[in-house]
Amino acid sequence: MRVLMTTTPSPSHLAPMIPLAWALRAAGHEVLVMGQPDIQKTAHSAGLTSVSVGAPYYGNDSVLPYLPPGIRPLQALGRNNKEVLPGAAKVYAAHARYMVRGYLDVARDWRPDLVVGEQFDYTSLMIGGALGVPAVHHRWGVDPLTGPARPIAAIFLDGLCRRLGMDGLPEPHAVLDPCPPSLQDPDAAPGTPIRFVPFNGVGTRPTWVTEPRAGRRVCVTLGRQTLVTNGLPLLRHVLEAFETEAQDGDVEAVVTVDPRFRDQVGAVPPAVRIVDPTPLNLFLHTCDAVIHHGGCGSALTATAAGLPQLVLPQLLDQFTVGDGLAASGAGISLDTAAAQDDPERVRAAVSALLTDEGHRRAAAELADEVRSMPSPAQVAADLEQLVATATDRAQAPAPALAAAS
Repeated sequence: MRVLMTTTPSPSHLAPMIPLAWALRAAGHEVLVMGQPDIQKTAHSAGLTSVSVGAPYYGNDSVLPYLPPGIRPLQALGRNNKEVLPGAAKVYAAHARYMVRGYLDVARDWRPDLVVGEQFDYTSLMIGGALGVPAVHHRWGVDPLTGPARPIAAIFLDGLCRRLGMDGLPEPHAVLDPCPPSLQDPDAAPGTPIRFVPFNGVGTRPTWVTEPRAGRRVCVTLGRQTLVTNGLPLLRHVLEAFETEAQDGDVEAVVTVDPRFRDQVGAVPPAVRIVDPTPLNLFLHTCDAVIHHGGCGSALTATAAGLPQLVLPQLLDQFTVGDGLAASGAGISLDTAAAQDDPERVRAAVSALLTDEGHRRAAAELADEVRSMPSPAQVAADLEQLVATATDRAQAPAPALAAAS
């Protein structure tokens, strides 16, 4: 079986699909990742073959021009409400319009049996419809976006789909969902569960991981984009919360910072260790809590590790991630700029995560829920069956996958 994986041009959108790609490869299937140059490094770091189509996307060009100097998205826009979330569809639908013909050229030449696209890659649905093969979508994690966004995308792409011989934008044959059900947005449509397996890049385990530590350790990771979008002041405020003379007990922070921002971070408290971006799964087992920005990758990696989380959301679905973790009891969310920029508020939240047994218990329960979900290998076998039983690939989607039961 040949499986074509497609993604919008953000490495973090490809990452959740990589364990499924590994499972398909291990089962003997061919997997080809297709996307713009922006995602090629991530695909190759995962050991996957790929094809690059089109020019680089430079996704920050759609954000940075709208931010005043020194102002991060939360300060400029405030907390997003659900009424603005569907607007994301316009960006990705426009992306699909100008990429789909180039993608179709590759797909017609490679002739896949199955197309797997991330949740906002509408080209995958059009490729499946045009070639008459099943197309499956893969969520990033907590998903308040695709439900309200899809009707807008369907309208925006209707004419193009009809010119390609379809009766509008096709529905995915299945939606693979790596989010534990109790954490998923209550308005999200039911999906086919697939266990989240962290992929945070590749690297060598740092020597400090095995060094003795006297107290508790907190991981601070703000993702790929927070510092790029004027988040350095936020990081400095967070680090102030780890001044040793103000801590209740011995707590250290391990903070991942891209080397290009190291000099701009400035002096840090003695209890803070600044490290280069490092795969979180190499050291989270040594940590007692995680502070992050609410990205699905960071949130689900910490969830799978069974760690309480402090979420500092900045835009879009990150607020829903924070809400879900807070509602589960496994986390705390500070969703205003004033709260995030107050070291005392951050310090109090970290202290609560480290000392409240309820937070630790809820985090452990979420980790158990992750482990109980079908493995990527099980879902890969279900996808084989989906392809095998797709007798009329141009008609309506096939029944839900067996792993959904």
